[in-house]
Amino acid sequence: MSPFRKYLSFVRFSHTVFALPFALASLVVASRETGGWPGWRMTLLILAALVCARTAAMGFNRIMDRKFDAQNPRTAGRHLPAGKIGRVEAWGLVIGAATGFVAVTWFINPVCFYLSPVALGLVGFYSLTKRFTDFTHFFLGLALAAAPVGAWLAVTGSLAWPPVVLAFAVVFWLAGFDIIYATQDFAADTVAGLHSLPVRWGIAGSLRFARWAHGIMWITLVGFGLLLGLRWAYFTGLVIIAAGLVSEHRLARRGDPVSVNAAALRVNGVISVVFLASVVADVASR
Repeated sequence: MSPFRKYLSFVRFSHTVFALPFALASLVVASRETGGWPGWRMTLLILAALVCARTAAMGFNRIMDRKFDAQNPRTAGRHLPAGKIGRVEAWGLVIGAATGFVAVTWFINPVCFYLSPVALGLVGFYSLTKRFTDFTHFFLGLALAAAPVGAWLAVTGSLAWPPVVLAFAVVFWLAGFDIIYATQDFAADTVAGLHSLPVRWGIAGSLRFARWAHGIMWITLVGFGLLLGLRWAYFTGLVIIAAGLVSEHRLARRGDPVSVNAAALRVNGVISVVFLASVVADVASR
């Protein structure tokens, strides 16, 4: 494996698909509010900022969790516990990505630049929460929710209700499917003394909570569309998203690793892309 592919695998670069569509959707509607479509310069800057922030956050997560990963059969093969990447390399990647994120925000606007350390602290703090709170999933949701807020700030330079509502939806969406994903580690987390809702409430109880979380997410997305005056294309997308959520929870109830991974990762990757497509289609239809 080439060094480049090794680092992409280390930070699970493909999982950028979860936050990216929500950031781009926020970029599109913020640009509409200011009277046009986003330009290539701003789009590329936001993409670069998102990739750098997520790389720094995921690298930091892998460093903080390396001892727990080594004790968990599901994660023992990850790069740090398996010795595929050294800690110095990992820290170098984290520091480089964090520096790149701050540098990119300098070219966006002063608000994003001054808030860049806050954003890095927010996305990094999640990695510590499983040590002291059962609601760690919501801190991960909060980290990803920074993406649409940041994109809006990049375009407008100020905060407004639409990105806040969208961020609220992202928090509950992410928390819901992270709970599903965490059911795989119920036994290992219990032994290690780590916190999660599956550990607190058991698998059945936490899956019920995940369904409620996704119901709140979907209702919030309805509110987001109404707040912005979005129309048929957007709400058609929400119907597809609702079907995806139902499918996700049916898969999650099976409990086997293949079904759980499909529910938590594949279905939600599709949901995020459908959301972006529905926003773009709605704005374009005007």
